[in-house]
Amino acid sequence: MKEELLFDLFDSKTVLPCYNSTDPKVSLSSSKDFNSYKLYLSDTGLFVTLMFIDRPVIENEIYAKLLSDKLPAHLGYLYENLMAQLLASKDRELYYHTWEKENSTHYYEIDFLISEGSKISAIEVKSSGLGKHDSLCESAKKYSKHIKNCYVFSQKDYRQEKGIQFMPMYLAPFL
Repeated sequence: MKEELLFDLFDSKTVLPCYNSTDPKVSLSSSKDFNSYKLYLSDTGLFVTLMFIDRPVIENEIYAKLLSDKLPAHLGYLYENLMAQLLASKDRELYYHTWEKENSTHYYEIDFLISEGSKISAIEVKSSGLGKHDSLCESAKKYSKHIKNCYVFSQKDYRQEKGIQFMPMYLAPFL
């Protein structure tokens, strides 16, 4: 029953499913794990409204604070949702990838993977500073023969460093 309701949401285009690709060096779609996925809202504006629905602030103030980077919240989910919406608007199926860290209980995770010809590109999304991007560096090593580009999208200016392209979020639609 739950799966049927979930697929109704997918069909309605209300949410965007992002599936775990268990072996991205083979093919994203052929290694899709239907039991491991993340969901994003198709409407990022609605997502922002729902994020702050419990606050007594009028909507225009929320958007003004969001645009001026003065919103008192962790915006990682918001930026990931925006990237998901942008990729889906380009008719791309959404994929991410996780794998275990050696000698750890934690995992590496690449936010998004996209096919580019016979290779894949890995995308990390950061809400503010560039912080760490260990997962991206490790995936570049692990899948070096299969990765075309590595991107980190954030609020920072463009630069390229050690094979990673750091890009501002406003360039994401041109990916």
